Amino acid sequence: MTCDFFELATSGVQGLQPYQPGKPLEELEREYGIKKAIKLASNENPQGPSPRVLEALQAHLKDIGRYPDGNGFALKKALAQKHGVDMDMITLGNGSNDVLELIARAFVTSAHSILFSEQAFVVYPLVTQAIGATAIVTPAQNWGHDLTAMLAAIREDTRVIFIANPNNPTGTWIDKTRLKAFLEAVPKKVLVVVDEAYFEYSCDNPDYPNSLEWIANLPNLIVTRTFSKAYGLAGLRVGYSISHVDVANLLNRVRQPFNVNSLALIAATVALEDSDYLLQSVALNRAGMQQLTEAFKEMQLDFIPSLGNFIAVEVGSGAKIYERLLHEGVITRPIGFGYGMPQHLRVSIGTAEENEQFIQALRKVNDKD
Repeated sequence: MTCDFFELATSGVQGLQPYQPGKPLEELEREYGIKKAIKLASNENPQGPSPRVLEALQAHLKDIGRYPDGNGFALKKALAQKHGVDMDMITLGNGSNDVLELIARAFVTSAHSILFSEQAFVVYPLVTQAIGATAIVTPAQNWGHDLTAMLAAIREDTRVIFIANPNNPTGTWIDKTRLKAFLEAVPKKVLVVVDEAYFEYSCDNPDYPNSLEWIANLPNLIVTRTFSKAYGLAGLRVGYSISHVDVANLLNRVRQPFNVNSLALIAATVALEDSDYLLQSVALNRAGMQQLTEAFKEMQLDFIPSLGNFIAVEVGSGAKIYERLLHEGVITRPIGFGYGMPQHLRVSIGTAEENEQFIQALRKVNDKD
């Protein structure tokens, strides 16, 4: 008779539903017998990594038999120079998701609460439940964060607030004035994590804030970013946070010593210097966003304006249209489960050709009863 391992797990883990990633292309083609399928489900950069990154990776393949630099010195130095911060303020992660979990593990116990918005990034409730903390979820306002409600919801036991700006999956954002006022009003003993995973796609908007500018005066502020989106390194998993040196010191105490692999460290360091590639990625995304929104307007489909590299569009039954699109060789992301948006699909911005393939497929399946 085997042991009941479920009973051995912590209560938080027992009730968890695993994170559901976007359906892989290989799986779709294998199951449906489809060729030349496209994936617009995971907010990846359709350009892939830059040629400079690929060249650097090829040159260092011979070194993968050795452990990476556990401190990530070269990448931290490059990040510090780019952002004008001290290296000791940086914590590296296996993607920014890793850093979000580190923050929860370092500062929150089952006796505390974590605050976030309805329809915000699904990792926030996952890490909250995993450590047995109490989740405080404020209702969304116009698909975005209601900062007034969030401020009012802070409790004595609240240790961390998660804010995604822009938010995934809705693409909504908080402007400079409102976000700064909120941050200044939060009690200093409450850590506020501003998740800027899509910063590079958003920062050309004059009303969008660069939260790093406030770190010096707001020691309870943590800003997280990633190389998975605009830098095209989703498969290598590397992200980071910038915070007060004391906060970073504590995060690095719970961080695994080799949580970022050697190729990821090299790729991120090179990508950070490749400004031409980044400009191309942003320009491609801007053109693709216009391509999709114009098509949605022609089809009389409502959508949520977005500052990310994705857009949420209302299609009636998200699950039904998602399945129909699969048969047309197009993978999108239904956002009913986990986000409470059953009428929407989240669609990543692809190349012009991929966007057109999706548009034609949507026209076809959207005409059905």
